Amino acid sequence: MTQNDKAVEVLKTAILLERRGKAFYTQAARNSESKSATKIFEMMAEEEEEHVNFLVKQFRHFQKHQEFLSNETPPEEDDKVVEILTENIKKEISAAGFEAAAIGAAIDFENRAIEIYSNRAREATDPNEKEMYQMLADWEKTHHQLLHKLNEDLKEQIWNDNNFWPF
Repeated sequence: MTQNDKAVEVLKTAILLERRGKAFYTQAARNSESKSATKIFEMMAEEEEEHVNFLVKQFRHFQKHQEFLSNETPPEEDDKVVEILTENIKKEISAAGFEAAAIGAAIDFENRAIEIYSNRAREATDPNEKEMYQMLADWEKTHHQLLHKLNEDLKEQIWNDNNFWPF
């Protein structure tokens, strides 16, 4: 497989992964009974859509020119809004309910994206491709960190609510 074939294969995988992520977060938002969880899932779906659009643009350019575009800086997340929503989610949902299960599944999904993007960032020889995949891996890591922290807080909550502590 040539370097160009590998680049196209990874781009196709990345686009599919991001489309699946958008579908997952959109469905999780629809099924959530928590307004705060719905908002978080909707924000995640919007970011996945941004990733799809970015990757499709890169794919089309690569198909035509066999090179990657230089990369744009991803938008900054509003950490204060996320922090408020996270605190509200912990109050609104059960640690063993649908939203918590969706958060657990989303963590696995984000881990997969981080792995694919990090691996390609290491393997890529085109500097723009390398930078693009590193940027995407870093962006997905912010999603993962948010979800992981929320999951850990929910796990702690269920342990406290059910007196699981051995002491």
